[in-house]
Amino acid sequence: MTVPRRRPAERTKASAADSRVHNRALVLSTLYHRGAMSRSEIARAVGLTAPTVSALVADLEGDGLLTDIGPRKGNRLGKPANLMAIDDAAAHVLALDLSADGRFEGAVLDLRGKAVARARTPYADAVGEAAAERVTRLVAELKELAPGRVLGIGVGSPGIIGTDGVVHFAGHFEWRELPLAARLSELFGVPAHVGNDINVAALAVLRFREAKTQNLMAITIEHGVGAGLIVGGELVEGEQFAAGEIGHVTVVEDGEPCVCGHRGCLEPLIDAAQLRARLAGRDAAGRTEVLTAAGRALGIALAPISSVLNLNEIALLGPPDLVEGPFLESAAATVRARTYAPIGAALTMRSLAGDSDLILLGAAGLVLAGELGVW
Repeated sequence: MTVPRRRPAERTKASAADSRVHNRALVLSTLYHRGAMSRSEIARAVGLTAPTVSALVADLEGDGLLTDIGPRKGNRLGKPANLMAIDDAAAHVLALDLSADGRFEGAVLDLRGKAVARARTPYADAVGEAAAERVTRLVAELKELAPGRVLGIGVGSPGIIGTDGVVHFAGHFEWRELPLAARLSELFGVPAHVGNDINVAALAVLRFREAKTQNLMAITIEHGVGAGLIVGGELVEGEQFAAGEIGHVTVVEDGEPCVCGHRGCLEPLIDAAQLRARLAGRDAAGRTEVLTAAGRALGIALAPISSVLNLNEIALLGPPDLVEGPFLESAAATVRARTYAPIGAALTMRSLAGDSDLILLGAAGLVLAGELGVW
């Protein structure tokens, strides 16, 4: 398989149209994160002139994205200015999660990520074009369920995925160089954005799960081991779009052989299916022993990453009965024991196990960022 490489973005001179798009996004992002504001408050917040902001607000109001909600309540001197707010139901995103076993999950989400409709479709053992056809079928069903304008399609998929929404490789579905974003956009007439499933989950933790940091990592043990990395509020994908590949880091010298050809890799030690196999038939004390050892293995892998990047949050995803308790506690203790005290003390490790909407929300976030610039 030829490994894809990220190309540096070409620099071009900004046009008047570029400035307008940038300023529209600036106004939308400000209102999205700060809530309703008057035109004069928006102008002060974004550093644009009052006439420019008035024109932008009128434009966005004409697009149906902003609505006038009237004056601010409360006792104030003089005539109160009317407040502008984003209409959360002005448009919807069709979001898909392709990571679940045996099925594709989908939802119609408003601009705040609230689900107004859901659908799913089984894929059983479908691969290649048959699996891709199941994806398009689910998008068609979601589009029928959408109550109005569709802003775009967002997809979280397993695999190595480029910035153009091409699935370069997804072994589970036998996809190679599948232009999924372009195909969905052409079929349904709206923009489509596709990202790796754990990467979009990390974005969802940052944007929708009250992360109090700009440096975080989301780790899943659901099907193998994967990690999504956020540094400085930005997703880190790597030059080959494979950043976060921690499953095949050696954590046990001369450990058991791994399918990758190395020995003592992290993935066989903490993957949910293999953990369950080792837990079978054990009593409570035996379960604690196995989960504690697995957590320690994860902590050994995470300690240098946490130190180098000064991570402030690590969120663990997967089955709650495996993640929560001894596994999480052991991982956190190991990271703290192996890092410089100020770094370890600033790190929060938490469970988001069982949060089934993370990938859907992250996929929607790709659309919100790409089409509205609200992140």
